[in-house]
Amino acid sequence: MIRKFLGLLILLFICQISSAQQGTSSPYSFLGIGDLKFNGTIENRSMGGISIYSDSIHVNLQNPAAYGNLKFTTYTLGASYNQLRLESDSGQDKGASTSLDYLAVAFPISNKVGVGFGLVPYTSVGYKFEGIGETGFASAPYKFAQYEGEGGLNSVFFSLGYKIANGFSVGGTINYNFGTIENQNTEFLGELNEDGLFFRTLNYGTRSRDESKLSGLSYNLGAYYETKFNDKLSLTTSLTFSPQSDITSRNSRVLTALNITGAGGEIVSPGQVEEVNLGNKTKTDLVLPTRLAFGAGIGEKNKWFAGAEYTLQNNSDFGNGLTTIENVNYENGSKIEAGGFYIPKYNSFTSYWDRVTYRAGIHYEDTGIMVRNEAINDFGISFGVGLPVSRSLSNVNLGFEFGRRGTMNSGLIQENYVNFQISLSLNDKWFIKRKYN
Repeated sequence: MIRKFLGLLILLFICQISSAQQGTSSPYSFLGIGDLKFNGTIENRSMGGISIYSDSIHVNLQNPAAYGNLKFTTYTLGASYNQLRLESDSGQDKGASTSLDYLAVAFPISNKVGVGFGLVPYTSVGYKFEGIGETGFASAPYKFAQYEGEGGLNSVFFSLGYKIANGFSVGGTINYNFGTIENQNTEFLGELNEDGLFFRTLNYGTRSRDESKLSGLSYNLGAYYETKFNDKLSLTTSLTFSPQSDITSRNSRVLTALNITGAGGEIVSPGQVEEVNLGNKTKTDLVLPTRLAFGAGIGEKNKWFAGAEYTLQNNSDFGNGLTTIENVNYENGSKIEAGGFYIPKYNSFTSYWDRVTYRAGIHYEDTGIMVRNEAINDFGISFGVGLPVSRSLSNVNLGFEFGRRGTMNSGLIQENYVNFQISLSLNDKWFIKRKYN
């Protein structure tokens, strides 16, 4: 039954990826190659994003060393719904997006070795905004510009974890990254009326459409160590490192002259579409930044856990070689996360809610993105529950997160977000030696 269900989930995920899902509605996804997506499970995300904790029945997508602790085959799928309230000096707007966040399968090969594979999004692009600027022409002194983008970078990964000794594991992940990003800019010339509203004075416009097809490999290394203080308490430490890697971007640009009808429609004839020769920008190399994370936590098995993690990311070389944006710089970023969980009584026979896992956490991130000399920072608080499925080891996980990113200073946009997440973690037993034929 579980395997049939897994097949359906894989089909749904592949269909979602192939239809170019829009996993964000943030205007900041215009920068670089999009918003960097959280690369862990909803269980991790509900604890502020920490990747320190590892057990035998859950997949840890952030630290491959955790696969060495698996005792059961685990299938996991996560999805989220995001709502944004955008604020600036000029007004407010709203946005929303829905996405499948990951699909993974992990299983132990032996008592010391575990492997996993799956699909996750790395970045996501999804924006649409507009503005009015001056042209310097007397006949049409203003231009109206509309900017749109979609797509992102996805990763197919394979991970292996090895338990060197009791409490100490190491692991590695190899990712094949692929995806397409499309950016479109449409402009019309005109004037402003007495109320400051734009109106066209010429019945034509132009549209520039850029497409970048991305592909390349990246890697992640991890280590995990757990030691006991006494019969109840254990100390856990975690370390992950992702070296700098390159992504190849194959770029194209198409220019279109638009004829505008009286009703506002667009007419495009074959002679009005031209493919631009980008020269040395037809193929560019993008840099995925170096990332280092380390953390520690303390807890009691099957009862509670609390920990904190610090992440450094070298974003200074991160960007899109095809698109040049003024007043935007990338600096090294960092993130602080803290959180944990509590289970009242994991083996209770009388109360279902005593077997529920209650999670909470907090995070603060300096993204390293500087726009008009203003830092784009992110602060969020998260909560979640892990709901057991009957008396099995499987569970349904619900997460809730709210926070704020960006600033209204220097005419920028501040995002107030609310995220809802749901995941399934299903467990099975493979490679069982038969006792009877």
